[in-house]
Amino acid sequence: MLIQFLNFLNSINEMLFSGFDSWIESFEMADWLTDAIIDSFHILPLLFIVFLIIEIVEFFYAEKINEFLKKSEKSAPAIGSLAAIIPQCGFSVIASTLYIRKFITKGTLIAIYLATSDEAIPILLAEPSQIHYVLPIICIKIVIAIFAGYLVDFILKNNKYISITPKHEDNCEHCEDDGCCHHSVSRRRKRDLIYHPLHHTFNIFVFILIITIILNFLINLYSNLEFLHVIIAKFKFIEPILMSFVGLIPNCATSIAITMLLIKGSISFGAAMAGLLSNAGLGILVLLRHNENIKDTAKIISILLIISIICGMVLQAVV
Repeated sequence: MLIQFLNFLNSINEMLFSGFDSWIESFEMADWLTDAIIDSFHILPLLFIVFLIIEIVEFFYAEKINEFLKKSEKSAPAIGSLAAIIPQCGFSVIASTLYIRKFITKGTLIAIYLATSDEAIPILLAEPSQIHYVLPIICIKIVIAIFAGYLVDFILKNNKYISITPKHEDNCEHCEDDGCCHHSVSRRRKRDLIYHPLHHTFNIFVFILIITIILNFLINLYSNLEFLHVIIAKFKFIEPILMSFVGLIPNCATSIAITMLLIKGSISFGAAMAGLLSNAGLGILVLLRHNENIKDTAKIISILLIISIICGMVLQAVV
């Protein structure tokens, strides 16, 4: 049903942009540049629809999920993983804040980081021809996140929570952070239901356009240089390692780049999963900024990186 709906929207999209495509092609630019511009603009309407739906879900249910997560204790890694897989602009930011305030364990935080899908799912949903990646990515992320979350808590014995008290809430005002578009992730306004999807769609479109132009240029260059084919083929096994480190970069452009590389066929599915697993969005930035225990932050990032690399290499070997 979802695939049929997206294909229907895509057919309308193609019809709307038919005149635009001819106009762009009339400039007689290089094929790789023309394709990048056309592909990027085609994704705009569907991208906005996806972000609008996400914003509605986030507006009405995010606070309930956050409160439930605080009180869920032993089931928190599973609940956090299931909540994080839904694309939300600031869930990893909230998770980092909850961890710093000792409302959730290290295992729950790791589970949320691993499950966070950031921009990957919306971009794939906005490209009906790539929708076959969505379900495997969601399922793999959830399974790895839940298993890793409970395993981390079991090994580190990190299962103590503190009670939620007004006094503690008051002492943590400095933990307030913004999402990717510099909007509050905890204070939501009705006007954001339209404003934020528009703002977010524009921001992501700019990233997609720039990244697609760069990728198309590099792919065109790569296709004309035979020796690069031999070199890259020999070192294919290090892709998951490289993508895991790339995924740690706290910016939504990171998950966009990884997803576009997967769509273009420039990296393997295992390498893409490694990068998407380690990509916790702005959550890592909040942890680095507010967690006073530097060793604890380093431990969390190291665990996230190791899990991402191992899972990515396994997936690359079997898929």
